[in-house]
Amino acid sequence: MDELAELAATAGGVVVDTGTQKLEAPVAGTFIGSGKADEFARHCRQHDVDTVIFDDELSPAQSRNLERVFDCKVLDRTSLILDIFAQRARTKEGKLQIELAQLQHLLPRLTRFWGHLSRQKGGIGMRGDGETQLETDRRRVQDRISKIARELEVVRRQRSTQRQGRQRNLWPLASIVGYTNAGKSTLLNALTGAEVFAEDKLFATLDPTTRRLKLPTNQNVLLTDTVGFIRKLPHGLVEAFKATLEEVVQADLLLHVVDVSHPQAEEQINAVNTVLEEIGAAGKPTLMVFNKIDRLNGDGTGNIQRFYERHANAVGVSAKTGEGLPALLAELSSQLRPIREFMELAVPHEASAIIARLHAVGQVIARDYNGDKAWFKVRIPPHLHEEFAPFIIQELQTA
Repeated sequence: MDELAELAATAGGVVVDTGTQKLEAPVAGTFIGSGKADEFARHCRQHDVDTVIFDDELSPAQSRNLERVFDCKVLDRTSLILDIFAQRARTKEGKLQIELAQLQHLLPRLTRFWGHLSRQKGGIGMRGDGETQLETDRRRVQDRISKIARELEVVRRQRSTQRQGRQRNLWPLASIVGYTNAGKSTLLNALTGAEVFAEDKLFATLDPTTRRLKLPTNQNVLLTDTVGFIRKLPHGLVEAFKATLEEVVQADLLLHVVDVSHPQAEEQINAVNTVLEEIGAAGKPTLMVFNKIDRLNGDGTGNIQRFYERHANAVGVSAKTGEGLPALLAELSSQLRPIREFMELAVPHEASAIIARLHAVGQVIARDYNGDKAWFKVRIPPHLHEEFAPFIIQELQTA
C-alpha cells in the first residue's frame, strides 16, 4: 500500500486515505464486497475524493460497477502505471510504446465510455447510437494499434542495426537493470559522466540511454540505462516495451542495481528477477550492485553483510557520493575479461607510436624495456588483433 501511495503521488495525486479488505476470493461484480464498497463510497463523499485506486487489476465490468457505487473515477494498478509512463515518455519511441499499451488496455473497456448512449430502436439495421459509436471506436482503436505495432517494428529493426554497428567494435554491452528508483540513472551518470535525468521518483527514466565506459584496464564497455521494473509490472507494458527491453536480452552482463537501504530490498530483487524471466533474460551473467550504502546506519558493513552472503561477487556503492565505484569498476573489468585476448608482444624501441597505442587500448600486465625490443604481456580487444599481429610472440591462455 505504501508503494501504491508513492505511485499515486508520482502521478500527481494527493492520497487522502487507504483501505483494505480480506476476502477468500475477489467478488465477481465489484472485486470487494458490497458492504465494504458502500463504506468506501460514504468515505469518498465525505472527503470529496475524485479518484479511487485499486492495487490489483480490475475487469472492465468491475471498473464500471465500482464507478457507479463510488460516483467517481476508479483506476486499477495497471491504469495508474500507464498514466505515469505517459507523463514520463520523452522520445517518439517511448510515446509509441506507451500509447500501444494504453490502447490495448482500453480496448476491452470501451463499453463503459458509451454507456450513456442507449439502444434507442430495435430491429435489423436499427441499432442504437451507443452501439454504433462503440463499434466505430473499436475499429479506430484497432487500426491505431496495428499502425503503432508496425512503427515499433521499424524501431526494433533500427535498434538491431544500431546494435550490430556497436558489435563491430566488439565492445561488450552491459545493461543496468533494477527496481524503479534504485538509482540506475544516477549510477550511469556517475560512471560515464552522462547527463541522464535522475529524480527521486518512480519511473523517472523510461527511454534507454547508452554511453561508453572506459574501464581501468583500458577496455571499453557500452553501458545502457533501462526502464525500472516494479512489482506486478503490467504484462501489456512488458510487451509494448519489448523494443527497449531487447537491450537487456542482448547484453553480455547485467548490472542489477538494488536500493540496499529499502526495507523491502529482497522483495524488489525477486520482482526484478521475475520480469527478467518474463522477457527471456533470466540466467544471464549478473553483477549485483547494492546502491545507497550512504543511507545505512554507521558504516553499513553489518547491515549489508546479509546481502553479500546471499549474492556472490556483489559490490556495495553509493552512486550519489562515489563510494565503492572503484571496486565496481574493478569487478566489471574482472567479469568482462574473457572478451579480451591475452598475449605476449615484442615491439622495437623505435616504434614508439605502437607502444603508446598499446598502452591506450590494451591492458598491460607486465613490461620489460631491456634488450633489443620492449617486451609486453597484454590483453587487447579481439578486433585489434591484426593491428598488433606483427609483434605477437605467442598467444596465452591464462593470466
